Amino acid sequence: MGSTYMFIVVAAIAVIVGQLTLAKEFIIGDDKGWTTKFNYQAWAADKNFRVGDKLGKLSDILTFFKYKKGTHNVFKVDQSTFQQCAPPIEREALTSGNDVITLETPGTKWYLCGIGNHCEDGNQKLEITVFPQNLSPTSPLEGDTSISSARKNSDFKVLVFVLFSTLFVVFQ
Repeated sequence: MGSTYMFIVVAAIAVIVGQLTLAKEFIIGDDKGWTTKFNYQAWAADKNFRVGDKLGKLSDILTFFKYKKGTHNVFKVDQSTFQQCAPPIEREALTSGNDVITLETPGTKWYLCGIGNHCEDGNQKLEITVFPQNLSPTSPLEGDTSISSARKNSDFKVLVFVLFSTLFVVFQ
């Protein structure tokens, strides 16, 4: 009975830890942050965004959309609004200067700054493609030599299986 309980506890911990390690955090613009006159499309080109990832970090030091409060904002918009660089009137902007967005669904996502002409003249806009959590993109990004998230996820599952099998045999 004790070994079964131990196995269940270890399995639950491994699943929780595994899920925490799968999501990534991205700081938009890296050390430049969310600002004007920066090529966000080039910045995003070599990144694989996945469901569960966060645009920003949940800490006081680093955040996804990092900027000085009052100088910029962030709107999540649709493709047409993105192309027009027209912030939506009916929607509130994120304005904290430390804005975190969790990527909850796959697909293309668009973000822009609605202050003055920051989007149109300052190129302060971002378009990304979010992939499902456990799938690789259909075509690898050019120059991307990193191991895909799906591969890392698969390797993690194998490791967890081996660990559980070993623990089960030891505590049997």
